[in-house]
Amino acid sequence: MSREPSNAEKVRQLMRRLGEEATGSGRIYLVGGASAVLIGWRATTVDVDLKLAPEPPGVFEAIARAKTDLNMNVELAAPDDFIPALPDWQARSVFVARFGSVDFLHYDFYGQALAKIERGHELDLQDLMAMHRLDLIEPDVLLRFFTAIEPSLVRYPAIDAGCFHDKTQRAIESMEAAAR
Repeated sequence: MSREPSNAEKVRQLMRRLGEEATGSGRIYLVGGASAVLIGWRATTVDVDLKLAPEPPGVFEAIARAKTDLNMNVELAAPDDFIPALPDWQARSVFVARFGSVDFLHYDFYGQALAKIERGHELDLQDLMAMHRLDLIEPDVLLRFFTAIEPSLVRYPAIDAGCFHDKTQRAIESMEAAAR
């Protein structure tokens, strides 16, 4: 079923509902377009991607109701579903709000950036440049994180490690050129 794009207000409504309807504590990490619309570098997103860790009890029932009531796409997807998790990603995740006993955070922007580089869609690259422009990521730190996960890429057979390395280098060069 096709649903409407979501803006920042709809994402906030979703967060409020999930927090209030969950029956216990947990953390929900906002990913991709959800981060983009809340921070403001994009007006809307097609999907609101979430990672639950630890999963708040009752959240799946709340998601099902909210998707219908708010007419929005909600998916469980995070960078570590597609690329190796970055070391200490949870410590770098940025707190957004607490509703009920559920904390909402932006998933680590370096993990988001590397997943966007690997996927390589035009919108992903625009998001990457916006994250850099807003000082959410730094090119040298991004390269250090890529280097940290590079040995683990063998566990992700869909990823061509050499190609991912080259895309990361090109993205870093683009960020550095834009900063000049």
